Amino acid sequence: MLIEKLKSYNIILGSNSPRRKKIIEEIGFKVNVLASNIDESYENSLESKLVPIYLAKKKSKALKNKIKTNDILITADTVVLYNNKILSKPINKEDAKKTLLQLSSNTHQVITGVCITTINKKISFSSTTEVTFNKMDEGEIEFYINNYKPFDKAGSYGIQEWIGLIGIKEIKGSYSNVVGLPSSRLYHELKKLF
Repeated sequence: MLIEKLKSYNIILGSNSPRRKKIIEEIGFKVNVLASNIDESYENSLESKLVPIYLAKKKSKALKNKIKTNDILITADTVVLYNNKILSKPINKEDAKKTLLQLSSNTHQVITGVCITTINKKISFSSTTEVTFNKMDEGEIEFYINNYKPFDKAGSYGIQEWIGLIGIKEIKGSYSNVVGLPSSRLYHELKKLF
C-alpha cells in the first residue's frame, strides 16, 4: 500500500498553502513545507489552461537542488478560468466583489497543475473541475468578503467556506481540486514512482 511505502520518504510540499498541506495530510502522509517564493509571471502567449502546469514546474525547478535521495517534492498551482480568462487573487474588496458578481449564475473552471519531483523522476499533470454558482446577491457577496477575506484565493473564493455551502449549484470533477490539490489523482500519480 502506498501509505506504507511512503513512510520511509520525506514528502515536501513546495507551497505555503495550508489547504494543500491539509489535503496531503488527510490522504495519510506526513508532509514538510518548503515554499519556493518564485516570481509567478508567465508569457502572455501561454494558453490560459496551461498556466498552472507551467507554474507548478517552475516551482519544482526552483526547489530541485534542495531535494535529497529520499525526498518527494510536490509543487502545485491553481487558476480559476472564466470565459478562458484567468481570474487572479483579488487586489482589494472591490476587485473580489467584481469577480464574484461575474461568477454568480455562471460556470467557471478551476485548473490545478501538479508536479511531483524526486532526484531522478518527474511526473506532472493537471486536473480541471467545472464549478457552477447559483445567483448570489450583492449582500451575500459582501457578507462573504467581509467575514472570510478571500484575498489569498484565486477567483476570490474558497469552496470550503460559507460561499461554497450556499453558493455552489454544481461541481463536475474533483472537489479537492477546487480547494487546491486533486487528492485522488495525486495519490494515483504518486503510485507511479514505484
